[in-house]
Amino acid sequence: MTDIDVISFATAPLAESRRRLSDLPDRVVDGDPNHVTQMQFESPDGKLVAGTWTSTPGKWHAFTGRDEFCTILSGHCRLISESGKVQSFKSGDAFIIPNGFRGYWEVIETTTKHFVIRHC
Repeated sequence: MTDIDVISFATAPLAESRRRLSDLPDRVVDGDPNHVTQMQFESPDGKLVAGTWTSTPGKWHAFTGRDEFCTILSGHCRLISESGKVQSFKSGDAFIIPNGFRGYWEVIETTTKHFVIRHC
């Protein structure tokens, strides 16, 4: 039997990526958000990932095709549904964005979160 290690977010990430979101066509609605993602875990099939993400202010179309659990570590952000419902999140808040959510992420002040994503 093989031991499976528990993944601590306090250890060095498996990988780190930086991306200027405006480099993705038609994604950004406002501002110039830049993202830093530190991956802590990826399942063998790539469908489950977890890590830490930081974004500078801006607003963009939310990504789809996934379920995402988030815990906000610092900052202030909002999720805005296509119907206009606004939900604000700050340090200590946790939430799930279910697959099928359509709307926007808006980072009001630079935000850092832990996340777990299950790709559908």
